[in-house]
Formats: sequence, structure tokens, C-alpha cells
Amino acid sequence: MSYIVTQHCVDCKYTDCVAVCPVDAFHEGDRILYINPDTCVNCDACVPACPVEAIYAEENLPSKFQAYIEINREGCVSNPVINQKKDPMPSAKPLDELKKMDEQGYVPSNWP
Repeated sequence: MSYIVTQHCVDCKYTDCVAVCPVDAFHEGDRILYINPDTCVNCDACVPACPVEAIYAEENLPSKFQAYIEINREGCVSNPVINQKKDPMPSAKPLDELKKMDEQGYVPSNWP
């Protein structure tokens, strides 16, 4: 099992998680971070570090985010490793705003 980055990371890319990852399992895409399932050692350090609750253990992944398993796997192939914290995207939203958007059925535009 691995950890999976999900919808709350899209267009945000808070990188608190990459700073605590002991094995450089994160890759950075244009709109989201990805966790490489072949590199991840399941240490759980990234979950509490994520300020927008975007990361789940695969066995706890909500059914609505199942597609993110393959999105993470594929995203690691073509995107570089990121292992240092940097500023989030200008479009980043706080957790409370993302939760309100979830209640309204929000799905990021032009996203799988």
C-alpha cells in the first residue's frame, strides 16, 4: 500500500508534505503533487503535514478518490521529484474553503 494525493491538492500544491518525506517520494506536476508508490515507505509523515487533508493511505482512500491511485502512479513517471518546501500556488485555498466546495460537489476544471 501507498499514500495517495487527492483533489484538495489540485491547484494548491502546499508542499509541507515533501519537507517531511524521508525518501523523496513526491513528484511535482503543474497542478498537483504526486506520491510515487514504488518509493513511498508508508511512514505516514505526510498525512498530518498536509494542511488541506489531501493525502490518504490507500486503504483509507474514499471511494470518490479511487481514480487518484492511477493519477499518482502516472504522475510520477513524467514529473520531477520535489523534496523541498516552496510556496503554494496563488490559487491555493484553505481547508475550510475546500470543504465548503466539496459540499457543493466541486471538481477541479479540466481534471480527470
